[in-house]
Amino acid sequence: MKPSFRLAKTNKIMKQGIHPESYRFVVFKDMSNGFSFLSRSTAPSRETVKWEDGNEYPLIKLEISNTSHPFYTGKNVLVDTAGRIDKFNKRYAKSAK
Repeated sequence: MKPSFRLAKTNKIMKQGIHPESYRFVVFKDMSNGFSFLSRSTAPSRETVKWEDGNEYPLIKLEISNTSHPFYTGKNVLVDTAGRIDKFNKRYAKSAK
């Protein structure tokens, strides 16, 4: 098997036949905020959705994406920090005296 592509700087040859050939366009939808985007994937899906271009594509539902993840949005959810501090102070205030 003759390689068809060489990496420019390292002179390494890419392996043939290791990547799936069933890439197709798929719509990914973030279910937490309704944001959708079109990309390519091999992930299976039984549902389809009509996209902005009028074509119908397989739909893959996501629980979280970069538009709803706290790291990317900057909206970190704080879990009762003040309550934890108060609880800590009450617990260890007696032993510190």
